[in-house]
Amino acid sequence: MATTREFHDYVLEQLRRAGEVTTRRMMGEYLVYYRGKLVGDICDNCLYLKQTPASCRLLPDAEKGYPYEGSKTLMLMVDRFEDAELMAAILEGMYAELPARAMR
Repeated sequence: MATTREFHDYVLEQLRRAGEVTTRRMMGEYLVYYRGKLVGDICDNCLYLKQTPASCRLLPDAEKGYPYEGSKTLMLMVDRFEDAELMAAILEGMYAELPARAMR
C-alpha cells in the first residue's frame, strides 16, 4: 500500500511545526529531510525515523520496522508526530548526530 497524499500532507504539516522539514517523492513513497539531512521515510502511511542515540532515547518504546520490502535499515515507527515539542527535540538531536550532507 502506497502512502496517501492526505497522510503525507498531514505528517509534513505536523513535522513543520517542529522545524525545517521537507520531503522528496521516491518510488511512490517519501524521503523525509530535516534541514537538508535525511532523517526518515514516510511509507505505507507510517512515519519512520532513523535510529540514532537521540531518537532511540526520546522514543524508547517505539516499535521498529522496515519502511519497505527489501529495506536493510530497521527504523523507528513514529506515531507521536503530532507532538511538536517532542519532534523538535528528536529532529535537533538527530541533526547533530547524522553525518553531513553529501555535496552534489
